[in-house]
Order: sequence, then C-alpha cells, then structure tokens
Amino acid sequence: MQPASAPLAAAVVCHAHPLHGGMMHFKVVFRVAKALQAAGLSVLRFNFRGVGRSEGTFDDGEGEQGDARSALDELQRRFPELPLMIGGFSFGSVVGLRVGALDPRVHAVFLLGYPARLVGEHDSLTGGSKPRLLVQGENDEFCSAEELKGLIEPGPEAQRLVVVPGSDHFFTGQLDAVEAAMEPWAKSRPWEKRDLEGVK
Repeated sequence: MQPASAPLAAAVVCHAHPLHGGMMHFKVVFRVAKALQAAGLSVLRFNFRGVGRSEGTFDDGEGEQGDARSALDELQRRFPELPLMIGGFSFGSVVGLRVGALDPRVHAVFLLGYPARLVGEHDSLTGGSKPRLLVQGENDEFCSAEELKGLIEPGPEAQRLVVVPGSDHFFTGQLDAVEAAMEPWAKSRPWEKRDLEGVK
C-alpha cells in the first residue's frame, strides 16, 4: 500500500496466528496498514509461511521471524533511503517485536493485541529503547490492558500505550479506535525518536 505522495517511511505489518485464521487480509491488519498509509508510509502486508499462497508450513514463530525479516529486506530493497518500522496484531505483534527489537534497520515498533498470556518470555517487551506503540483492548482475553501496563512499566521510556475501552482481543466494533491510535502516532514520526530516552 502506497501513500498519496512520496513515502516518509516504510512499515511491515504482521498478521495473527496462522493456525487460527490469521492472514494478511484480516480486518485489524488492513486497518492498521490503512492508518499507516494515511500517515504517509509505504506499507507491506504479507502472509506467513503456509498461509494463502505462501509456501512452507507453520514453524511456531521461529520461521515466521525469518518471514518478517524477508519482508523488511524487500522494503529496504524498494526504499533503501527510508527508515523502517515493523509490528503486527496478536501473534504478529510477538513476531514483529522480536524481529524489531534486534534488527538495527528497524527504528520503531507497533503492537496491537499483544497476547502476553500466550508468550513464554517478555524480554523483548521490557528491553530495548526503540519507540513503541501498544494498542490493547481493555478486556483482551489474552492480556488485559491492566496486565500489559504491569509488564511494560520497567520497559523503555519511548513507548506509548493506548487502551481501547471495553474492547476484546479482536477489537470487535472498535476498528475506528485502532486507526485513531495508529495514525497520529505514525504522523509523529517515531522513527526520528529512535533510541532517545524520555520520549513518550
């Protein structure tokens, strides 16, 4: 997805769990991509291995991290001068965070519906200093907003948590709120705040 004018940055958006219906056309993924596009970014959505016409089989998150890195490779090939961001929804937020935390090309990370109860460790969530946006449903079945607040308190300063009141994990009926959280954050050019302390 391309913005109306020359892109300011480029972003990879990862989808939810492949074994539970996750795919690049999932509503949350599309609306996130739409918000980023409206903020002036070039956006790449893709299917993890074994989803749709993608080759391979589910690899419990390991191979999917390779898929995400390949997506970053493609964006870097297309836009070698642009800063890169990565993130995703649910399982895709875990993959995006793990890749983004370690990849020096990534300047900022965004997480939607982070499923903390299904994740074994949270080192990537609490470590590092890259700017992050976290959008979480108040009543997310896999990690309530209150639970997530407790996890990120020791995390980097350069992060923002947006709680969607009354929302479940899938942001049912609340997709406008997801876009409303994503677009202004992206317009603030978080990639320019990379590794700065005290940025909210």
